[in-house]
Formats: sequence, C-alpha cells, structure tokens
Amino acid sequence: MHAPLPLTLHEEPRADYLQKVTGTAVYASDVEVPGMLHGKILRSTVPHARIRRIDVSAALAMPGVVAVLTGDDLKDLPGTEIRWGLSLRDRPVIALDKVRYVGDPVAAVAAVDEGTAEEALDAITVDYDTLPYATTAQEAMAEGAALVHDDMDRLKDYYFRGEAAPVEGTNIFQQWQYACGDVDQAFSSAARVFEDTFTFPMVFHYAMEPHVCVAHWKPGSLEIWSGGQTPTAIQRVCSEILGVPLACVRVHSPYVGGGFGGKASVKIDPLVAALSWKARAPVRVCLTIAESMLTCRRLDAEISLKTAVDGTGRIVAKSIRAVLNGGAYADTGPAIAIKAAIRAIGPYHIPNLRLEAVGVYTNTVPGAAFRSIGGPQAVWATESQMDIMASALGRDPVEFRLANMADKGQTIKPDLRPLDVDMRNSLRKAVAALESLPEPTDARRRGRGVAVGVSDPGIVPVGGAIVRLRADGSINVSANTVEIGQGSRGVLRIIAHKALGQPLRRIAVAEPDTLQAPYDWGTGASRSTVIIGLAVQMACEDIVRQVQETAAQVLGGSPQAYQLGESCVEGPGGPLSILDLLRRFNGMAAGEFLGVGRVNSNTHNGDFKLAPLFWETGAGACEIEVDEGTGAIRVMRVGGAADLGHVINRKAAEGQDEGAMVMGLGHTLSEEYVYEDGQVVNGTLFDYKVPTMEDAPRHVATTLIESGDGPGPFGARGGGEGAILPVAPAVAQRALPRLGRAHQGAAADAGARLARTAGCQGRNQQPMRDLHGFQDRRHPARDGRSTLGHLL
Repeated sequence: MHAPLPLTLHEEPRADYLQKVTGTAVYASDVEVPGMLHGKILRSTVPHARIRRIDVSAALAMPGVVAVLTGDDLKDLPGTEIRWGLSLRDRPVIALDKVRYVGDPVAAVAAVDEGTAEEALDAITVDYDTLPYATTAQEAMAEGAALVHDDMDRLKDYYFRGEAAPVEGTNIFQQWQYACGDVDQAFSSAARVFEDTFTFPMVFHYAMEPHVCVAHWKPGSLEIWSGGQTPTAIQRVCSEILGVPLACVRVHSPYVGGGFGGKASVKIDPLVAALSWKARAPVRVCLTIAESMLTCRRLDAEISLKTAVDGTGRIVAKSIRAVLNGGAYADTGPAIAIKAAIRAIGPYHIPNLRLEAVGVYTNTVPGAAFRSIGGPQAVWATESQMDIMASALGRDPVEFRLANMADKGQTIKPDLRPLDVDMRNSLRKAVAALESLPEPTDARRRGRGVAVGVSDPGIVPVGGAIVRLRADGSINVSANTVEIGQGSRGVLRIIAHKALGQPLRRIAVAEPDTLQAPYDWGTGASRSTVIIGLAVQMACEDIVRQVQETAAQVLGGSPQAYQLGESCVEGPGGPLSILDLLRRFNGMAAGEFLGVGRVNSNTHNGDFKLAPLFWETGAGACEIEVDEGTGAIRVMRVGGAADLGHVINRKAAEGQDEGAMVMGLGHTLSEEYVYEDGQVVNGTLFDYKVPTMEDAPRHVATTLIESGDGPGPFGARGGGEGAILPVAPAVAQRALPRLGRAHQGAAADAGARLARTAGCQGRNQQPMRDLHGFQDRRHPARDGRSTLGHLL
C-alpha cells in the first residue's frame, strides 16, 4: 500500500491544493495493498433475461486467474444478506438467476493483473433466456409489462423517515401523494389554467475518477479503500453481506476524484468485498468510464404541471405529477421522486397544492442521487412553465416571479420548514451580477433569461467529529466527511481555525476512516459544512471549555478568566504554553485535550427535527448567443446568486457554484443517454458530450449572500447544488425584458431564430417553435411535449 503522506500543515485554506497540483495526492484509485489481485466484471449484454447457465471453467483454467465470483456463490456468503439497497433491498451482490439491464454484473474475475482478468472475461460463457424489457417509465407502467422485480423488500429506515411505497405486482417502486387546500375549487374558479408536460433526459455523473474499490477480507475482518461518498453506508452493507461486525469493517476514504452523488449510497463495494472473500486475498476493481456509465446515472423524468392563476396573475393552485425512471434498481429513486414533486413547487407560496410522485423500475442503468436530487428535473419544468404563463399573461418574467414568490418565513409546503431565504433579493442579485459583466461588442443575436429554484435537502442530522489539541499546540480534526473535490477538509480546517483562534498552519484534517472518526451519515445533500462543520465547532468549544477548566485548577481563579491563545492559555498571570499546562496538570509533559462534537435531531434545542434544516436555493440569469448560420448556442454571460448564510471559504464556494452552472449546461445543451434496442449506444467518452472549456460562458459573476441565519457553524447553510437548478430554464427562456427594454426585441428575435435552427446540431432534427424550445402540447416539438436534452 502507498505509504501515507507525511502530515504537513499549510497556511492555505485547502491543504490539498499543493498535493493535487504536484501529483502527490493519493486517490482511491492509487491505493495498492501487498498481494493485491485485480478484478474485472463481466456484464450482461441483454436488457432482461433469466440466466440459464454460466460456464467459468475455461476462465479458472487460465494461468494467473485466482477466483471467479457468480450468483452461485452467494448462497455461501457468510453474512445475513445477499441483497442490499438504500430504500428497497433489491440489488444482489452479483446477478442471481436474472439480469435486469445491459451492464448488470454477471461474473467477476480476480487475477494477478488486469490484462489476465480481462482475458478471463472473454473465456466465460453465459446462456440467457431473454425476457420482454422496458426502457421508459411509460413502457414499464403499461398493462402487461414484464416485471423487473417480482417482489418488493422494503427497508424500515428509508432515507430519512418512513418507508418507500411500492405498488405490488407492478414496476412502480414509489407511489406518493400529498395535498393541501382545495385544489379542485381553486381550479374551477381560476381566471386561467395552464397545463404543460416536460421531460428531462438520463444524464451521466461523469466524475473524473471512475468508481473504484480495494477490499481485503480476512476471517473476522474486512478493510476497504473506497472511492465512495458514504463510508458508513458501505461499512453497514458489507458487514451484513460478509458477516463481519461493524467494529471490524474498516473503510478508508482517500481523495475521491469527483462524485456528484454517483458515488453516494453504495455502488461496487459489496461486489469487490465478496470477490476478495472468494479469492481469499485483497482485490482492486477500478471501472472504466464506460463501466461507470453502466453503474448509475441521473433519473430521467416526465413532469406534468397544472397551474391556476387569478385575475391579478397570482398563482392560486398547482398540481404536479412527477414520473421518474429509476432504472433496474431503486437506489435513491424513491426519495428522488418525492423530491422532484416537492421541488417543482418552486420558491412560490401556493395555497392549494396537489403532488404526486411515481418512481418506476425499467431495464436501464440504475438511477441514483445526482447533485440536487430531483431538482434540475423539477425546476426545468416549473420555471419553464413560469415563462409560458408570463408570456401568455403579458407579464414581465422577472416581475411575474417576484409577485408570486414566498416571503422569507412563509411556507412553500405547509409541513416543511418555512422558507429561510429572501428569494426576491437573490433574483435581483443574479440579474445585477449579469449586468455587471462586460457587454459583448459584436452584433450577433442574443437572448437573456432568468430562473430560480429551491430545494429541500434530505439531510439526516446525524454526524460527529473529534478535535485534538496536542501538547505542542498543533491540532487534529477527525471526521468521516469525504473529500470529493468540494473542499470539505479545507472547510473543517477553517472552522477549527475560527473556533479555536489558532493559525491554519497548526491545523490538520485526517483522512476519513470509520475505525478512527465518529459516525457520519454520508457526504451529500450539501450537508458537510452544516452537520460536520457544526460538529467540529462543537468539539472545539468542548476543547476551549476543558482548557479553561484545567487552567483554573492549575493556576486558580475562575475558568472564565482564561482564554485559549496561540498554543497557549492566557490568563491574569500571562500566557502559559499548552505543554506547560499539561505538565503542571499531569505532573509530566503528557496528554492532550480531546473534544467531541455530535449533531443529532435534538441539536439547537430540537430545531433539527424539522425538515429541511435549510432551504438550498439558486437564482440565475444568463445571456446566450446563437449563430444564425448553424444554430449553435453559446452561453456568453451568466450571473448567479445564492444565500449561504455565512461563507467559510469564498473561493471554494464560488468555484462550486460556477462548476454547478457548467454542469447544468451539459444536461441543457448536449448530454443524454441514448437508448436503442435496450442498451446505451453513446456510452463512451467519444459519443457522450459534456461541456468543455470552449463551452463555458465567457463571463461569470457569482454573488454569495451572507444573511448569517443558517443552522450551521457561524450561521452557514449548505451550498454547491443550488446553482445547477436555474440553468436549463434560464437558457431556454426567450427573453428578459426587465434586463433592459432596449434588448427586448433583439432577444426575442434571437429566440425565434434559435428555435428555427436549433435542431440541426443534435439528435432532434425537428425545428422548435421558439427559445422555450421544448413546448407544451399546444406547440408540438418531437413528441408534443417539452423535452430537455434536445436543444442542440
């Protein structure tokens, strides 16, 4: 195994900057363990079939092949379970009797090197009895559709509270409904009612580092080096499958080369652990990008909205039906479906609501969490309809939004925490940010648009941290928040720096390790700063208290007479070093101060029981340019705004929002899984187009608002996901008169020209009616419904 890097302390907020630019940072894919074998996975080539027979004899006869794992081995696993899942226990460690999508793992080989393992895959033969398949939610819900799963094993600790609600005998793994007010009466008495349906494509996470895991099983213990975002979930699942007590399952989390939710929950770790058990040796499995594309993706969606307004243009009722394609295994899908329905409300106070969420199994790559689960799908729909309504009512799109927004402190959904952000201020700040950017000087056609979004992060308020103040005044922070590039370790250093008043160069954050750090539910949902940052702050406060009490015992007087200085305690008699304080207290130069911080639902006097802990929001304004000859779209300028409560690392926070914005351009303009004959046909680096530097906007301005009232340390709330929400509808909006009446005609004309030419560069060869592009049933485009992913 790579020797751990020497502990070095830095003045920079993020100690990983130097390691990463010099190539010395150790990622999960860099880990080596003595005696390590290399694993490869044989995947199903058919979308749905019974496994008639698997012949691995030729592979096992090859020199260098140590073990082959198949479904036949699952009965011999020493644990209590052979299936796992986040909300439904529906995923076997490896295909058992049946495959459910092209890419489903069928066999896994462990060999002395990757080349040998790859050759062994070619020697394995599999016979299938094919079954009917469905790749869309509508096909899977049709009468007589073949069942992807024959039974539904619900888990009792689904997501946050309660359980998933599958419909037995169907492919529906989640059916959820909610209503408040008198929706039917509001519709019947409304001045206008708008009905629109919008679709959103399957999208790949496209992290730079693919999924990777190294597992070392020994009788009675299991050690894992994982590229996953949720080490304690991996620990729990692998404990159940291999019958190893949690205390003996150790999960290390080195640097991870991006996650975006695609490495949340549990992905390949149980399979790799089982392969190590079969081989009786440590095994490394590192997927290719093409294999990662067959591991998980964002859920595609069809969202139908019915919205009523009164004579003044105020929204009085809204009905939402969100149907999400969850793929072959549920994973986070049941929660994503609900979140999509809730997030489609928008930041608007609507007295009468009817919500329905449907999650559906299909024979496609499993859906999973992805940066603001259900949010981009929902905000694309509801903000596009806001533009449709504003246009039909003759209203300015900015003014129409402002008139309908919930006030800070007003409810969006009555059983959730009231909105804790001034969204009107955020929208105005986003518009101002765009207008602050340099104005292009050429004469090309342009259009401007805005959008806003809010999301209710499904944050489980369970997590802890340990902080150690060493005798020499240096400090260690230990937590299980995974560094996936978002800068969490740097944030924890800054929090400790502020809470203890010690210089950054004296503070180090340890690599997450389930044996050493306290329990944390997982890295995702913008929770690390709020939950684990707060735990670090609490641990630091615990240390300050201990130092004060110890100084009072040693030197006399009241604990409040002493303050923690730089590597010392300061009191009426002057400074005393931490080393001398411990020497006087313990009788020798020994010991440390250890603080523990724990966050749970009772934190903040029980306020953490109310969901969400905070609302994560985003407001965006963009200017696009269209090439009249080709129809190519270029996003020229983008202004964004988000209320983070308190900004702990401004450079990192701005980078997160700008990265989210560019990621949003991908699903807006070019990204989409393309399925034909039951399989992905563009699942390679060559065929799947993500934005590059050439596609990034020329000018970007990000405004971070600090209201100081978030639930996290120093009044912080989470960030990094909200900025992805407004991108698609803002790009698609036809014009933004509020940004300057002089631009109105040119922007609208640009939209019309874009609509006439947009189809020429993408899969959709049919021209679109206008820059809304993906029109409702009144303006057919493609299948007559609004479709994201075909703007180019």
